[in-house]
Amino acid sequence: MDDKRYLFEQDSVPHALGVMALPTIVSQLIILIYNLADTWFVGRTNNPYMVAACSLVLPVFMMTIVITNVFGTGGGTLIARLIGRGEEEEASRVSAACIWMALGSAAVYSLLCLTVMTPLLRLLGTSDNVLEYAKQYMFCVIVLGGIPAILSNTLSAMLRSIGLSSKASFGLSMGGLLNIALDPLFMFVILPDGYQVMGAGLATMLSNTAAVIYFLVTYRKASESTILRMRMNGRAPSRQSFASIFSVGIPAAVAVFLFDMCNIVINRLSSGHGDIQLAAVGIVLKAERLPLNIGVGICLGMVPLLAYNYSSGNRERMDAVFRFGRGVGLTIGLVSVALYWFFAPTIMRIFIEDAGTVEFGTQFLRARCFATPLMFLCFSMVHFVQAIGRGRESFLLAVVRQLVFNIPLLFLMNRLFGMTGIVWTQALADLCTVIVSYAVYARIRKKEGWPVGI
Repeated sequence: MDDKRYLFEQDSVPHALGVMALPTIVSQLIILIYNLADTWFVGRTNNPYMVAACSLVLPVFMMTIVITNVFGTGGGTLIARLIGRGEEEEASRVSAACIWMALGSAAVYSLLCLTVMTPLLRLLGTSDNVLEYAKQYMFCVIVLGGIPAILSNTLSAMLRSIGLSSKASFGLSMGGLLNIALDPLFMFVILPDGYQVMGAGLATMLSNTAAVIYFLVTYRKASESTILRMRMNGRAPSRQSFASIFSVGIPAAVAVFLFDMCNIVINRLSSGHGDIQLAAVGIVLKAERLPLNIGVGICLGMVPLLAYNYSSGNRERMDAVFRFGRGVGLTIGLVSVALYWFFAPTIMRIFIEDAGTVEFGTQFLRARCFATPLMFLCFSMVHFVQAIGRGRESFLLAVVRQLVFNIPLLFLMNRLFGMTGIVWTQALADLCTVIVSYAVYARIRKKEGWPVGI
């Protein structure tokens, strides 16, 4: 752990953040690519109902990230803070507890989705044209693939919490690349015509299974020389540790859940304007993820550095990491606005050639892209408060962003402006959220006795 202590405590901020964030950014981009690959390969059928099916199941799949955040974010940030305070035995027990709690939760979620599949898809706005395709996809990626998806992401978070960002990112990247390779094999070679959506789902499930096998092997090897463990050795984490896991993990999970709910609302409102509009907005919601996933990678790279230096009392280094990471992410967000505006038609045609879907998607993407830098500012602030163990503030920001601004504005803007209003809502909601988040940030700094700055 000595080389990791140097990374956390003394290495230059750009280099330390690069070591932690670059592998995470790469893995986030590969995850994005394999998510886009499903949509791209399904789009080769030029069947908007198949594309719409993948879009409608996405919120259900995102619930696996909700579960991961409880134990991956809640446990991972706690582990980094415990190491910063020198409490390595407790960090070991926390790592083992988080793995087993994630596994149990994943099994329950997969079984629940199997039980209520059809009514759930109807609730999400699935039409008769889309239902059978959506059931194929959901069975593969959630019922069969839920456990490997949740467990692999949780194991990745544990590895990243102690500075093994490259190993964590390699597993996610490997799974993503395997998914890209398996997509055309299952969709166009092994399964008959009409089962392309099932083929995409099987490819995702198998790639996540391969990733979790890699993570289990890597995690076990890491346990020989680090604090990570698979067993608690007869003693559970303290009640204070469990409280800390859930005080940060639950708000982090709620943030993803509310983001997921927001996408459900978007799908429901969009489906009221037609299946073509639904297919177009589904592609846009995935296409806009490129700069957002880079931003998430930067934030995930920052979190262990922020958490460690907060607990060790090195405020100056903590602030330097946050300022540098935020500046890089904001620059990327601003550049992406220009690129998406000019290349929106080309981006849509990459996914589907249907003229109507391309036309609607171009309009939608040009509107949504203005939210990109604002979304990164929201993400960075949420990850900052999670890193320093401020679960209450993390929960507040999640609720304000989605329940106070985003979802109510979606209904209002849809009523006033139709689909145009839906796609412009994100920028308006996140502008309001940024203002609130910086007020919360200033209050935290004042309470901690730090200089109130940005």
